[in-house]
Amino acid sequence: MTSLRIEKVNELVRHEVSQLLLKEVDFNNALVTITHVDTSPDLKQSKIKICIIPSEKDKEVLEVIRKNVFHVQQGLNKRLQMRPVPKIKFEIDKVEVNAQRIEELLSKVEK
Repeated sequence: MTSLRIEKVNELVRHEVSQLLLKEVDFNNALVTITHVDTSPDLKQSKIKICIIPSEKDKEVLEVIRKNVFHVQQGLNKRLQMRPVPKIKFEIDKVEVNAQRIEELLSKVEK
């Protein structure tokens, strides 16, 4: 597989999963953003990294996603015209949280 194909699959999975999450899943006053998709070279798995605001709702949102992952996977299977359709797995992207923490620490040092 070429890296260009993997990039296209990543973008396609990101777009379709974000549409499914937006329309099908209620996150109870939390904002969920897909920050990155990493698909394996054999196209069998996609790790979807998400950012959750407020970060205090991380566990609650992950539980909602885990309860709905089968429904989201089925929707993805129907929407994508490719085989194999990657099996999706969600992870929290800690980069944003760590960056925010660094910003807070730097602002304290400056004062």
